Amino acid sequence: MEQPQYRCTMPSPVGELTLVGGDAGLSAVLWENDRPERVPLGPLIDEEHPVLAIAKVQLGEYFADARRVFDLPLDFRGTDFQRSVWAALLEIPFGETRSYGEIARALGSPGASRAVGAANGRNPISIIAPCHRVIGKSGSLTGFAGGIETKAWLLAMEEGQPLLL
Repeated sequence: MEQPQYRCTMPSPVGELTLVGGDAGLSAVLWENDRPERVPLGPLIDEEHPVLAIAKVQLGEYFADARRVFDLPLDFRGTDFQRSVWAALLEIPFGETRSYGEIARALGSPGASRAVGAANGRNPISIIAPCHRVIGKSGSLTGFAGGIETKAWLLAMEEGQPLLL
């Protein structure tokens, strides 16, 4: 039987975030206007689980420029390939970007750029698994569940640029 999942929300400079998790760790950070089909979730309990409290603190520190690396248990739910892409996201340092092709090559699948893009688009743990740091090969900002403006804002924040949203 699957562990219960808990849900809470938190304000952020990029809009209200919904956090989902349970005993196995944080399983989702969702955007205000997220499409429900992007991250399938089972029944949720509207209560703050301890992992959600940790995530709130660490996200608050991130937005205050006081945290560059997150340190909390993550519960990625997806295919083996998706989980390998999401694990690769965790290796992209704060303030840096990678292309879909670079991630595909790092995973040993140089022809899988589109599959990497699809998995990136389904990343359930936005910001913490930094899918916003993945860009097109020409440096273009491509699809992002939180919106391109939010992606640009997050990258600018990490680069220490002035922020407008």
